[in-house]
Amino acid sequence: MPLKLMYITNDSVIAAIAENAGVDRIFIDMEYIGKNFRQGGMDTVQSHHTLGDVLNVRKSIKKAELLVRVNPIHDATKEYGSSKEEIAMAIENGTDIIMLPYFKTTKEVERFVKLVDGKCKTMLLVETPEAVEIIDEILNIDGINECHIGLNDLSLGYGMNFMFELLADGTVERLCSKFHEKGIKYGFGGIASIGRGLLPAENIIIEHYRLGSSMTILSRSFCDVNKFQNTADLYQIFNEGVTKIRKFEKEVLEGMYSFKDNYHEILNKIRAINR
Repeated sequence: MPLKLMYITNDSVIAAIAENAGVDRIFIDMEYIGKNFRQGGMDTVQSHHTLGDVLNVRKSIKKAELLVRVNPIHDATKEYGSSKEEIAMAIENGTDIIMLPYFKTTKEVERFVKLVDGKCKTMLLVETPEAVEIIDEILNIDGINECHIGLNDLSLGYGMNFMFELLADGTVERLCSKFHEKGIKYGFGGIASIGRGLLPAENIIIEHYRLGSSMTILSRSFCDVNKFQNTADLYQIFNEGVTKIRKFEKEVLEGMYSFKDNYHEILNKIRAINR
């Protein structure tokens, strides 16, 4: 099966373009609590999407699934409502999958699963060293449908310089093995367009297949919508980009690339980047 491709946007027009090009999931990113503190000063995207965006994008897509990343588990304050309210409204507005980010304990996951209450699929974003440490306990909790490894925050948590070091040190492989043993679908990180990326998309895609992954995020470098003024350009970028990824995946499935050689190539490139 080809990788499920996920693209982050709250723009209903772009969501429809991405869906038409073959993107499998449109990703609404509502997480903002604590994110600026963790990633302040870094070249990362902080989306600030809203519950209204969930409703608008839901109306614009027909085939693609709608994935919503909510905030970490929290109680209500003067600044924002509670997780209970946020999750309930995301479900009411039409999400197919809710993603829980930045958790560190089994209690947070249990509360999340209870709040979703089987009304849509659940996805855990494993992105803290604390979660990795107790991953066996977490995966014993009923009601977890999918897991995704968040390489950016997880690498920050380990004090790494480059997020793909998590491929080199075996962390991603160990987690994928545990997800596989539990029969939970999983993915990790994101990819740029074919031929691009500090660690090229081709290397990462082959690693997805070696590790049995089933999903990845199309990164900002795949299509930075802020650089384009008209929809015709966006149609072309998405259609050509997804077509090239699917063509490369077919070559991987046909055995044109060695998993072992690719892994050694990844190790060498990461060492070179860290020099």
